[in-house]
Amino acid sequence: MKKFNSRATLRLLYLSAILTLFFSCNDDDSEEVLGNWVKKSTFNEEARSSSSAFTIGNIGYMGTGYDGDDYYKDFWSYNIDTNSWQQLADFPGEARSSATSFVINNEGYLGTGYNGDTNEELSDFYKYNPTTNTWTQIADFGGSARYGAVGFGSDNVGYVGTGYDGSDKKDFYKYDPITDTWTEVYGFGGDKRRDGVTFTIGSNVYLGTGISNGVYETDFWVFNLDTETWTELEDVDEDDDDYVQRSNAVAFTIDGLGYIACGEYGGSISTVYEYTPSTEAWEEKTDFELYARKDAVSFNNGERAFVALGRNGTLYLDDNMEFFPNEEQDDDDN
Repeated sequence: MKKFNSRATLRLLYLSAILTLFFSCNDDDSEEVLGNWVKKSTFNEEARSSSSAFTIGNIGYMGTGYDGDDYYKDFWSYNIDTNSWQQLADFPGEARSSATSFVINNEGYLGTGYNGDTNEELSDFYKYNPTTNTWTQIADFGGSARYGAVGFGSDNVGYVGTGYDGSDKKDFYKYDPITDTWTEVYGFGGDKRRDGVTFTIGSNVYLGTGISNGVYETDFWVFNLDTETWTELEDVDEDDDDYVQRSNAVAFTIDGLGYIACGEYGGSISTVYEYTPSTEAWEEKTDFELYARKDAVSFNNGERAFVALGRNGTLYLDDNMEFFPNEEQDDDDN
């Protein structure tokens, strides 16, 4: 009968534990989540959420919003190249939150929204000319007064749809700046929602997330700007990506890939997901590195993207971060 060698057994157990830890660490490294957030110039004025924003060239434009007490109508630009803010001509409509916006031919359009001082949804719309720093009122939105809608533009026309007018909506309208008219666009087969997001890649606009009757929507759609047709894609939870679903998020595009960041899922969240159109796959990226938040704004020119403002509970925020999706996280640059 062999004699039991306790020291040898302990050595074997110790070696086994070391090898297990080694290979476990290697597995973790191979699945490392990429993405780095770098702190940029803080917004000059009052922290706020539920503002509306759009980007023209390398300039982001942002206005309106709510800070827990007051609704705003001031309007600002953020210069991506110089990392600086500048106050512009005030938005001429009523102060509001949760408005929507789009860009046509290097001019910005902003309208709809909610005025809590009068407790009303809004339908008025305005055009901003960045060359002259002037606003012009255009025809009221073609659908019902609402807030929490999505907006996007092409070279010639703009689109606004979904939102909340006392009930959740799924209709879409097209704005023609030449005739100053809105026309309903049919064909969206998705669910009703408010506080969804869109991002644009080439001629395709991707729409998803949002909430309706307390349920976070999971359907995901693409709208082709050339043919004005909607196509349903895989739901955002098809591959166990349950946490892509959310409301009150921001979305943007970098180098042909789409991103959805922050938002609300039972509370403010900071998770970030990357979408690859060719594979319809979502990949988790590094979380937003400051406060989790909802109702933020995003500026992006297709190559660089920024997320700013928003709120976490009753804390209203004025910070601004740039996202680098292919870099490793670095806590020293925040």
